[in-house]
Amino acid sequence: MNPFMNKKVILGITGSIAAYKAAEIASTLTKQGAIVSPVLTPAGEKFIAPLTLHSVTGRHASVDRDLWEGDQHVTHIELGHHADLIVVAPASADFIGKMVQGLGDSLLALTVLASHCPILIAPAMDGDMYANAATQHNISVLRERGVQLIGPESGHLASGLVGKGRMSEPATIVGAIRYALSRGNPLSGKRVLVTAGGTQEEIDPVRVITNRSSGKQGYALAQAALDAGADVTLISAPSAVPVPAGCEIVQVKSADQMNQAVLEHISAANILIMTAAVADFKPAAPSSEKIKKSTGIQPIELVPTVDILAGVGAQRDNFPKLKIVAGFAAESQSLRENAAEKLQKKNLDLIIANDISRKEIGFESDSNQVTLLFRDGNSKELPLASKAAVSEAVLDEIIHLLQ
Repeated sequence: MNPFMNKKVILGITGSIAAYKAAEIASTLTKQGAIVSPVLTPAGEKFIAPLTLHSVTGRHASVDRDLWEGDQHVTHIELGHHADLIVVAPASADFIGKMVQGLGDSLLALTVLASHCPILIAPAMDGDMYANAATQHNISVLRERGVQLIGPESGHLASGLVGKGRMSEPATIVGAIRYALSRGNPLSGKRVLVTAGGTQEEIDPVRVITNRSSGKQGYALAQAALDAGADVTLISAPSAVPVPAGCEIVQVKSADQMNQAVLEHISAANILIMTAAVADFKPAAPSSEKIKKSTGIQPIELVPTVDILAGVGAQRDNFPKLKIVAGFAAESQSLRENAAEKLQKKNLDLIIANDISRKEIGFESDSNQVTLLFRDGNSKELPLASKAAVSEAVLDEIIHLLQ
């Protein structure tokens, strides 16, 4: 389900100081398995050498003289007709205007005109140029035509001024490319609901009861579902993990808030993957004021939180679109026995069990080793792997269950 693998991506570079970032974009895409063909406008050549792009992609970086001297029969037709995606990063105000007018005064402009694939552009220009009415009109027209815009961002500009017009960072652009290339994969048209992170239960306005969950596994599962082509809603407790591009994010804190968010989105979901480490208990009466140390140690009465997954499992008949419900069992003892009990009790199709007592695969780590238990009694051991690889394996099993 690697969206990049063997996909033909045209990376257009126009005249902007942000062109130096194109080398990182090209390198990252190539490392991920994409076949990247850089195409530079004459102005783009002033900012970055074709040799640089050839070096990081292993492919010829095309320029305008290739229109007349290239080996291909009709260069822009060859490029445009065989591309899975065209990305223009950076996209100058001048090139954006030419796209709107349908001008073909460069190899890149002709390639865009000859293409039939999705087009992404990352604008880069000074703030006044971006705010100009003509530029805003041109951007509006391109959006209406289905061109996707990435950014621009606000920040320090080459002119020394601060404003909106700065090209988005390579990681953001690569994330948008990843999302665009994943559309049409096996879960296309399916809606996946993922929960992630450790919930926080308030003791007072300053202190909370929480756990060590980082959210890494849940976010990796959201990314894997996106890679499989699904539309993904991620309901997340506080986490420092970046949100995958194309993912709808719903931020929550407590178990009650997460439960409410799940119930609001579950009716539209085809698949629920409950990865969040939801607190089992919460203070019965949180203090509205900060508890002072001078008052001494105060007992905190705890009451159970809502069992979100059990609640969904108990009323699955009310959600006719929901075909797969998967949960996690984070256990420190009797892994299979406890996970199997949760599978049956909560009416799940699949439960992913992991041993949190092992430091290399527990909370906050980048790796995991899990056992998959299925409703029919079958099970599958997955080897120690990155959380991204574990997520891909889990999504493979979910796709199999759907089929």
